[in-house]
Amino acid sequence: MALARVVSFEGVTQERIEELRKMIKEGEQPEGMDATEMMVLYDAGGQKSLAIVFFDSEDAYARGDEILNAMPTGDTPGQRTSVSKYEVALRTSV
Repeated sequence: MALARVVSFEGVTQERIEELRKMIKEGEQPEGMDATEMMVLYDAGGQKSLAIVFFDSEDAYARGDEILNAMPTGDTPGQRTSVSKYEVALRTSV
């Protein structure tokens, strides 16, 4: 079963979201990270965001979690407030 790493952030500005959008579109995944998909949700009024990264296996999740935990705080959307691990129970496009 696929797994998702869900991280919440506070203090996220629109400018920071634009910087991240550009950086992610132009860059590559960190070496060793086998994520299959990433999604960032943004609440401009509350200056909050959720980053959801999907992995196909427990091993891939563990490597990704280690890599993402080691990221410099300047590379994140804002101040990290929580990190949670979820099983992906349903995934579809409509």
